[in-house]
Amino acid sequence: MNGFEADCRAVLIGSFPHLNHRDAVSLIFDHTPQIPIWPQLPHFREEGMLLQFLPGLPGITEEDGKVFIDSSTEEFETEFLAFFEDYLGVIEGAIELRDSRFALGAKEAPGFELFLDEAERRQADLVALKGQITGPVTFCTGLTDQQGRALFYDEQLRDAAVKLLALKARYMTRKMAEIKKRPLLFFDEPGLAGFGSSAFITITPEDINVCLSEVFESVRQEGGLSGVHVCANTEWPVIFNTGIDVISYDAYSYFDKLILFGDHLIEFLQRGGILATGIVPTTAEFIERETINRLIDAWADQLDQIASLGVEREKVVKQTLITPSCGTGTVTEAQAQRVVEMTRDVSAAIRERFF
Repeated sequence: MNGFEADCRAVLIGSFPHLNHRDAVSLIFDHTPQIPIWPQLPHFREEGMLLQFLPGLPGITEEDGKVFIDSSTEEFETEFLAFFEDYLGVIEGAIELRDSRFALGAKEAPGFELFLDEAERRQADLVALKGQITGPVTFCTGLTDQQGRALFYDEQLRDAAVKLLALKARYMTRKMAEIKKRPLLFFDEPGLAGFGSSAFITITPEDINVCLSEVFESVRQEGGLSGVHVCANTEWPVIFNTGIDVISYDAYSYFDKLILFGDHLIEFLQRGGILATGIVPTTAEFIERETINRLIDAWADQLDQIASLGVEREKVVKQTLITPSCGTGTVTEAQAQRVVEMTRDVSAAIRERFF
């Protein structure tokens, strides 16, 4: 086992609609004190999925409101060499991670420092801490060079981007582990929902495995558990085959797709993998109409289906987290609060029944 007891505890997903980081931190700790997360507020441009983790990469350029990597300038080669010198300096111990370009800055992630401060104050409640970062596939397919080509298709730029994310993830994991050992670090990979489509036809499972394995290893080196969050359907065997610790998925809408890969799911659970089960909806229409009892019934039905594959029900329950299906950055604050409350209440009801 991985030394972490999931036991259907409540965990949230990173984005919130709030305009104030302290308000978001308070909401999180008040409702999910055992495994709190740090909030990302996409209302602020610098907290977008790409921009938030971009600082530190060589060649960052902005023109007409569009941010891209310009590798054609005279300065780029010098910047690129400096990047890898800093990377090797951190890896070899010559540069402190906290003092490097790979540390998460207060400007792009103010919620992270507030989260750490609150976690220090509430240590007695903690089972674990959870962080999140944009995954390498989404990052490298969403960010382009000066010609509009995704970084993923330039091996040199992709390598730099993956290493940037790996060390930023390592930094977050280390900071969380200083407060509570065995933190969780999820890589947000909405881009994987497009895998297998014509837009990604030249990207292979091996390419994805290499990218994810590098960032996962960076988390594990700091004693953390690595997770992947995909808020839609994807080629699930590709994810299972990475050796991931936690799979975070939209169980509300896509459980029927995940269960099709029963052999992979069984193997994942047998080796101690954790399902972060997004049974609480995060689209406005469903937030308003769902009830706690209906969500519990839906989860219980899914549990039965997994157990029918030949996995002990108790094992599945112990290796499950209860989460929203996705972040709440696109709904209202009132709707986000309802999602948080439903996640807490569904988890509490299940835990009362099984624990």
